[in-house]
Amino acid sequence: MTRRHKTTTPAEPPGFPSWLSRNVTLGDGRKVFVRPVLPTDVAELRRALAQADAETVHSRFLGARPPSTDQELARLVTVDYDRRLAVLALAPDGHGVGIARYEAEHGADIAEVAVAVDPRWRHVGLATAFIRLLAAGAVRNGIHRLSADFFEKNLDVRDLFAETGLPYQSTTADAGVVTAEVSLPVDAADLV
Repeated sequence: MTRRHKTTTPAEPPGFPSWLSRNVTLGDGRKVFVRPVLPTDVAELRRALAQADAETVHSRFLGARPPSTDQELARLVTVDYDRRLAVLALAPDGHGVGIARYEAEHGADIAEVAVAVDPRWRHVGLATAFIRLLAAGAVRNGIHRLSADFFEKNLDVRDLFAETGLPYQSTTADAGVVTAEVSLPVDAADLV
């Protein structure tokens, strides 16, 4: 049975930023529904990780073992929508095709950001839309910088930061890992 494309969310927990939920038309004309993640998304996250190609998993987790236990997966979809925010994109059939998140320490004005997009949905603007949504959420929550670590050979991530139009700087550390830092303007909420 094919699931219909959802434009509403299941029951929303306290603090759920429904203003981030939206239909997005990608550069190739395909449409996705993007919304903040919910605890009920754990099964979809498990499915996506199980079906992800090795290169995606290696790049997203910088070679570390991806989350796989019930506890690890539950932590990824149980967020406070303030210091920890995640958004996911659902294809018209209801399956997840990408997820992005930021995490910040309490009181910090910088958050670490991570993005994972199904290879069949790359290079059409989804990751850029994710970063813009996370930037808007971050500024509303008192976060003024986003940082990301990625392998130096991952040119897609480097290009992603350039495509956002936001000022960023990057430095390369040992083992070819780059840290990029994006400064968010106070009007970042206007990005969405």
